[in-house]
Amino acid sequence: MEERGTSKSRIAMAEARHPQRGDKHTEAWQDKPWKHFQRMVFRLQKRIYRAQQRHDRRKVHKLQRLLLASSAARHLAVRRVTQENRGKRTAGVDGVASLRPPERLQLASALRDLSGQADPIRRVYIPKPGKAEQRPPGIPTMADRARQTLVTLALEPEWEAQFEPNSYGFRPGRSTHDAIGAIFLSMKHTPQYVLKADLEHCFDRIDHAYLLAKLDTFPRLRRLIKSWLTAGIMEGEILTPSRAGTPQGGPASPLLANVALHGLEEELRRSVPRRKHGLNWQPTVVRYADDALILHRDLETLMALQDRAEGWLQHVGLRFKPRKTRISHTLHAHQGKAGCDFLGFNVRQYRVGRHRSGKNGAGQPLGFKTLITPSREAQKRHLRRTGALIRRHRGASQETLTKALGPVITGWSRYYAHVVSKAGLMLPVL
Repeated sequence: MEERGTSKSRIAMAEARHPQRGDKHTEAWQDKPWKHFQRMVFRLQKRIYRAQQRHDRRKVHKLQRLLLASSAARHLAVRRVTQENRGKRTAGVDGVASLRPPERLQLASALRDLSGQADPIRRVYIPKPGKAEQRPPGIPTMADRARQTLVTLALEPEWEAQFEPNSYGFRPGRSTHDAIGAIFLSMKHTPQYVLKADLEHCFDRIDHAYLLAKLDTFPRLRRLIKSWLTAGIMEGEILTPSRAGTPQGGPASPLLANVALHGLEEELRRSVPRRKHGLNWQPTVVRYADDALILHRDLETLMALQDRAEGWLQHVGLRFKPRKTRISHTLHAHQGKAGCDFLGFNVRQYRVGRHRSGKNGAGQPLGFKTLITPSREAQKRHLRRTGALIRRHRGASQETLTKALGPVITGWSRYYAHVVSKAGLMLPVL
């Protein structure tokens, strides 16, 4: 049932009732009605989500234009970039690393105009934890980060109404623990083969034409996103054109990557019959950003799914990383290994006696038990980090050392609090 009045008239009436909340208010940045802004933006996002569920594309685009023009959304975008984000003091090619409150007001006002070419991104290199490799994110300017955040507020509810159920990376209300929970529910009653795959240079090789066609948004927003994708990469004083990929350090990058990879799970499940020999024959596909796990009870079917996934990824401009793609089994050794590591967890089944065995839906013992534990690599990484902290504070007081170790140990404990972290299954400290 259509709501009374147009969207623009309702927003205008709200700002007329609260003139201090409109775009011409004069109060200081810290005195803005932030809770009111959040309610207004969330209300518009819910309407975009519901319109997409009804497949009403015209309504979706109309509401997205309204959100992009909203003073509340523009202020929230600037606040998120300049105050809430962990990289709020990271500078782009323009050297701007922080904004004072009056400058934040000016930026929020400037976001009314979303036209123009984006600035190049600044390439930096960040070491991966516990590895010799480096991650090469690109840092947009502060103004471009605010524009990307504003556009993300408009695009995210549209795509949240479409995304596949087992996609968990960089989505609101989802975490690594949800992905691990989905894996446990899939394998707790049945031993399965597991394909662990990692996408090679996922954020750097996504095909621009494919992504823009898949977004299927209105022309003004399409031109804006294209300008981000083709802005170029500044490394030192050398400007390199960006012919593929999404700027990994930008706020919109995770959403654009999820849009590009949307459809992989449906493609694999559609290629396999629903039931075979009276058994559920559908695979379980769990994806967290560029990490993917495919589970199936039959090895030949899983290998066919791997070929089909690689063919589908070619259209996106991606492929699996050969060094990190392997097939194992959850119960017995396959290619020299049983179980697999995923998101810092080890997922595996163990042969046990009838009194410790898991049970099926009828209450009959299965002969094995599914255990999810911290992976060995994650344990070693944690020990290296705590050891480095202790060495760094050798001359400090006990209180200073405790304060430094507290967040690290607490974070580790909370992350693994919901899986099996018994001392007997943990790596011994030497």
